[in-house]
Amino acid sequence: MKQDATRNAAYTVDCEDYVHVVEFNPFESGDSGNLIAYGGNNFVVIGTCTFQEEEADIEGIHYKTLRTFQHGVRVDGIAWSPETRLDSLPPVIKFCTSAADMKIRLFTSDLQDKNEYKVLEGHSDFINGLVFDPKEGQEIASVSDDHTCRVWNLDGIQTAHFVLHSPGMSVCWHPEETFKLMVAEKNGIIRFYDLLAQQAILSLESEQMPLMSAHWCLKNTFKVGAVAGNDCLIWDITRSSYPQDKRPVHMDRACLFRWSMINENLFATTGYPGKMASQFQIHHLGHPQPILTGSVAVGSGLSWHRTLPLCAIGGDHKLLFWVTEM
Repeated sequence: MKQDATRNAAYTVDCEDYVHVVEFNPFESGDSGNLIAYGGNNFVVIGTCTFQEEEADIEGIHYKTLRTFQHGVRVDGIAWSPETRLDSLPPVIKFCTSAADMKIRLFTSDLQDKNEYKVLEGHSDFINGLVFDPKEGQEIASVSDDHTCRVWNLDGIQTAHFVLHSPGMSVCWHPEETFKLMVAEKNGIIRFYDLLAQQAILSLESEQMPLMSAHWCLKNTFKVGAVAGNDCLIWDITRSSYPQDKRPVHMDRACLFRWSMINENLFATTGYPGKMASQFQIHHLGHPQPILTGSVAVGSGLSWHRTLPLCAIGGDHKLLFWVTEM
């Protein structure tokens, strides 16, 4: 299988710790810079970054840390709230984390004196995914190895609880389908739940295990993508409950799948750090081979920029950024 040239990251930012997870803010926050959050062994850093692709007078990347939040335990996941605003007075920074102690922490800050967090407890095993309600930001959904998907309000009260057949790996909440939740399970089943009726309404089969990550396409609500085993799978939910497109992506098992925020045919996958160093790929549905392969010795997390064809990954004491063409 012929791969294209393996590329090093286009931009890097040095960090003071190993980065376990990185997330661009997917919501418009009223500022020209792009908010980014990353988590280490015991803290979360919130910063802004601007790239030369957006502003001509910038060379490469301009990164600035806004605030570091002590976390006290390894950060496993980060989700941004749509209530985050940089153009309000005072600014509002709102996000939640999942951590190695099986708790969710909801952080609120004005980047000055007000910095508080609330703990949401209930999961009895590792939390693999979490997401805010993308319209109002008044609820958080999470999935866990404890075979549940839970929905919480911001006071930490559970408003819905779905029992799964295997560990919950990913949960997605689409801004155009706010009364539905997509939940992907390790056994290869992806279900859509109606949040009003609190029941499953549609399921997709990957016929492959273990499913490690799935994502609902922002630009096209009919498209779902996932990685299971060494393969990447794409569904068109209007046509079949089985994948339309299936391709091998990572020799040492695939780890994460994320759709681009700006193009419904562009997606990225990562593999587990293994024998192969090249473990980050950007794919286009119109091309059988990856359009970009990134070499990263250790990497965790995967996030697309809100308005650019650009991906971030966490590394050893650094953030790594790759850019592709549309």
